[in-house]
Amino acid sequence: MIFITLEHISAHVSFSLTFVITLIYWGTLVYKSEKLSNSGGKGMIVTCICITGVLVSRSFYSGHLPLSNLYESFMFLSWTSSMIHIVIELRGQDAWWLGAITAPSAMLTHGFATLGLPDKMQQSAMLVPALQSHWLMMHVSMILLSYATLLCGSLSSIALLVIASQINQKIFQNSFFFNKNWYSHDQQKKELKHTFDLSFRNYRKWVFTNQLDQLSYRAISLGFSLLTIGILSGAVWANEAWGSYWSWDPKETWALITWILFAIYLHTRINRGWKGQKPAIVASLGFILVWTCYLGVDLLGIGLHSYGWLL
Repeated sequence: MIFITLEHISAHVSFSLTFVITLIYWGTLVYKSEKLSNSGGKGMIVTCICITGVLVSRSFYSGHLPLSNLYESFMFLSWTSSMIHIVIELRGQDAWWLGAITAPSAMLTHGFATLGLPDKMQQSAMLVPALQSHWLMMHVSMILLSYATLLCGSLSSIALLVIASQINQKIFQNSFFFNKNWYSHDQQKKELKHTFDLSFRNYRKWVFTNQLDQLSYRAISLGFSLLTIGILSGAVWANEAWGSYWSWDPKETWALITWILFAIYLHTRINRGWKGQKPAIVASLGFILVWTCYLGVDLLGIGLHSYGWLL
């Protein structure tokens, strides 16, 4: 009973923290403040500790690793998002904007688990025979870690595309101004000053997009490796549980499609030397595929991997 109470308290505290931290990091995008950024980083550490308390408490009273249903997997995904943030900050990288990606990810996954799922799906239950295996930790943890890192990389690419489109739009407006010759001298001076200010801001955004590009590449590289390990370990586990390494289950099929897409992304980066917007478009498509593979198949109740809800 005490573990259930501890889980509920930790879940409510951690969700409240992720909400506040998200507002803090979104505020730093408008008003860059080192104090706000530091407070957000400390808040992410406390959030990670609280979510860890949720998972540990649940494992104690359930008697197994908390990775057996949709609620537990979403909580683990939220924990992973906070851990990604902490690890990058501990490496000393200047990524004050990182929390604007990781904090909302942690908040939304946490909120869906605690507020979006029915109470019945949030309750812990006995493991079915197929899940009573040592492969549970290996396969499921690798898959969920890969989802979190791939989503982080994909969101970075989406942010890159949004910022790059703003830069291109302003460059077009500036070039249009220089083609005009009917401005007065004073108007031209004002426009030139405005253009200089825009160029400086565009330079800062250009540096920002390069940072997003590097984060996306590193996150997707790690996530791709984890996804590969997860798929291979899942094949071995499937052979033990169902007698076949691959059965073209909808979850397996979508995992393979996701793997192929991110393999294409890495191919364009490594072998073709693409950077910036072109590979970001591919990674942005990966955002949709990851959610389809993870959530879409589960909620529709299709296949052996589904948790079921809508059907």
